[in-house]
Amino acid sequence: MAETTDAVLQVELVAADRLVWSGQATMVIARTTEGDVGILPNHAPLLSSIIEGVVDVQTVEGETWIAAVDAGFLSVADNRVSILSERAEMSHEIDLEQARAELERCKQAGENDDEAQEKVRRAEARVRAAERAS
Repeated sequence: MAETTDAVLQVELVAADRLVWSGQATMVIARTTEGDVGILPNHAPLLSSIIEGVVDVQTVEGETWIAAVDAGFLSVADNRVSILSERAEMSHEIDLEQARAELERCKQAGENDDEAQEKVRRAEARVRAAERAS
């Protein structure tokens, strides 16, 4: 097994309709049903559900890529990280003002069912991702 300093992660962030981001990284942070998880090279194999939130990817070039994701799955094995989500957007694809307006619309709807709460969480994730990129 390669040493941690030599190893990198091969990361794929996949939405239902497209490959959102793919590349090499030194670290990935995602929110699972159990809380935030940080993935470094040579991480133990893992399969977990993710919830609506923000995914951070630290690239080997030292850049940080941020994405807003819906619920889905995270798979880690042999320095490969796959994040599968129904919808995912990179932060630079999100219009912050539009995302804030959508969040307010969702909150003002005042509905308390699961679908309404999911819409609020999705909107909050989009706002957080866009704010962190600006």
